[in-house]
Amino acid sequence: MMRDKRRLLLLSSSRTAGTEYLEHAREYLRVFLNARARTLLFIPYARASENYDDYLERVRINFAGIGYEVIGLHHSGDPVAAILEAEALVVGGGNTFRLLHELYVNRLLAVIRQRVLAGMPFVGWSAGSNIAGPTICTTNDMPVVWPERCESLNLIPFQINPHYTDAVLPGFQGETRAQRLQEYTRANPKVTALGLREGSALRIEADDIQLLGLYTARLFTAGAEREIMPGEPLAELLAR
Repeated sequence: MMRDKRRLLLLSSSRTAGTEYLEHAREYLRVFLNARARTLLFIPYARASENYDDYLERVRINFAGIGYEVIGLHHSGDPVAAILEAEALVVGGGNTFRLLHELYVNRLLAVIRQRVLAGMPFVGWSAGSNIAGPTICTTNDMPVVWPERCESLNLIPFQINPHYTDAVLPGFQGETRAQRLQEYTRANPKVTALGLREGSALRIEADDIQLLGLYTARLFTAGAEREIMPGEPLAELLAR
C-alpha cells in the first residue's frame, strides 16, 4: 500500500476580526511550509470579482513577508505542466463554484490530487479549503456558474464548511448554518462535515490532523453534532 504523504494546511478564512489579509495565518504558514519550498504556485480561479493579477499581487505581498515567492497559474500556457512542476500549491478563496468550474475546464483535478498525495504541500483558504473534501456541497457560496460536477479533490474524506458561524441576525427567519449542515448530513448519512470557524485551520500531515487556532470546530454527522477542541485527537476524521 502506498505510504500516505499528504501535507495540507486548510484555513477557514483569509482574515479574522481585527487582522490584515492572512495576518492571523502567517505563523501557521511559516511552520507548515518550513522552507521546504521557496516558490509557490497560486491558483486565483475562485476570485470572480477581482482581476487575477490584482489578486496574485495581494497574495504575493503577504507571502514575501515570510520569505516565499508566489507565481500565478493563470500566467502559464500549460496549467497541467505548471502543476506537475510546482514545489507547493496555494489555492485562494472566493466563489467555490467558480473555482471548481475552472479546475474542470483546465482538467486539473486529477493532476492536483496526484501531486498532493505524492507529498506536494497544499495550502488553501475558504473556497480553496472547501475543494479539499470529496465535494463542494457544504460551501456557503452562490452557484454563479455550474462546474461539470460537484465532486472535488477528495484529499480528505470529510466535508469542510469554511467561515462556520453560530451567529443569527436579529429578525432572520432562514435556517442557521448548523441547521443547513444538519440537513445535509441527514440526507447524506455516510458524510461527515466539519464547520471550521474563522481564524481556525486544519493541518494534515499524512495520517495526523490538528485543529489550529483559538476556537472549537463543530463536527456534524447524521443526526448528531459535537464541538471539537484545538489539540483534540482527530485521527477518526481521516479514517471515516
